[in-house]
Amino acid sequence: MLEQPYFGHRLKRLRWERGLSQAALAGNGMSTGYLSRLESGARKPTARAVAYLTRQLGVSPAEFEEHGAVSLAQALTIATSVESDETGGALEAALAVDDRRNSLLRWQALWLLAQWKRRHGEYAKELEYLEELVALGEEVGLPELRVRALTRLARCLRSSGEITRAGEVATAAHGLAKRYEVAAHDLALVLLTLVSVETEAGRLPDARAHADELTVLVEGRSDTLWAEAMWTAAALRVRQGDFDSAQALLDQALEGFRSSENLILWLRLRVAAAKLHLQKAAPELDTARRYIKAIEVGLPFAGTPALEQELVSLKADLAFCEGRYADARALLGQLDRAGLLMSYRDRVRVDILDNRLRIVGGDEEEGVRGMQRLAKQAYETSNIDLAAEIWRIVAETLVEIRGRSFTLPA
Repeated sequence: MLEQPYFGHRLKRLRWERGLSQAALAGNGMSTGYLSRLESGARKPTARAVAYLTRQLGVSPAEFEEHGAVSLAQALTIATSVESDETGGALEAALAVDDRRNSLLRWQALWLLAQWKRRHGEYAKELEYLEELVALGEEVGLPELRVRALTRLARCLRSSGEITRAGEVATAAHGLAKRYEVAAHDLALVLLTLVSVETEAGRLPDARAHADELTVLVEGRSDTLWAEAMWTAAALRVRQGDFDSAQALLDQALEGFRSSENLILWLRLRVAAAKLHLQKAAPELDTARRYIKAIEVGLPFAGTPALEQELVSLKADLAFCEGRYADARALLGQLDRAGLLMSYRDRVRVDILDNRLRIVGGDEEEGVRGMQRLAKQAYETSNIDLAAEIWRIVAETLVEIRGRSFTLPA
């Protein structure tokens, strides 16, 4: 028997899988209004409607029986046992037609899909899933789930450059974690995000206090959480201008964390190391090259489009530091600027390099104007530390090309 709402969910999924609009599927033999009511479960399908729709979709009536579809539970089970783009896509399709009766099941699916989108640098879609995840966490009421959802949301907002809201969400997650005394692992994840957000916002004393708390929590570990904590603490030291301490912390993670634990994180640690050595007052080019080579070797085994873009951006930075400006421009030209799968800060770094190339290429006025726009945007979105870094880079670039001191206008 073809029962609603199952029939409508299955019909909608079959239509989506074929890339058809409601109007295209309805054709001349059915009104889009009637098709919409079938998909929503508001109308029961007649034999005539089923016969017409099966012809339009090129399927048999058996496809609408309950055994003919993959439920959210089935898709979730497959996705957790075999992680791939194919299983992620199947889970996304199952979620789209889920009847929302099982909140915990839906929460798990949203959690996995948000992870999947983050790995691919699709922050807008990740944010969409996380917003629902937070709302669902409130509905379920379990403190652990609420803390985890808020932590992930804050992390996504930070990556997207929404620092003010990221700070509010991270602070709320931290408050909940303390109030309900959640497990040390969950508290550490909250602190990781909170330190990152406070660092971006220029609240360095707060970030340092929370980083110290985090270091105590992960002491004695050598897993993913420990490596991310070392990385986060290193990033804070970079913002404070303490490159030696930053390198010491990052070196601990580089030496103590194995690629077999998490190859993507292993590669990202080397991206962070290469950036650190290029950011120093006297860039350490040989060391940066060594890390870039390691990334190139490992990328085919765990490469994502986002990591591939980061590698190209790193190579462009290295070329600039070596004075190979034409190569740097060519590398930037390989990036689809409208489709960058990077965090807000890394996208801005690409634009910074673009404007530095304009300045050294003789178009100083346009390059400086571009940097001013980036600094203003960073300031207006509460990325205070980034705004200060942009002005520092402007000054250093102008000093370099003019060969004399440069003072920014008041």
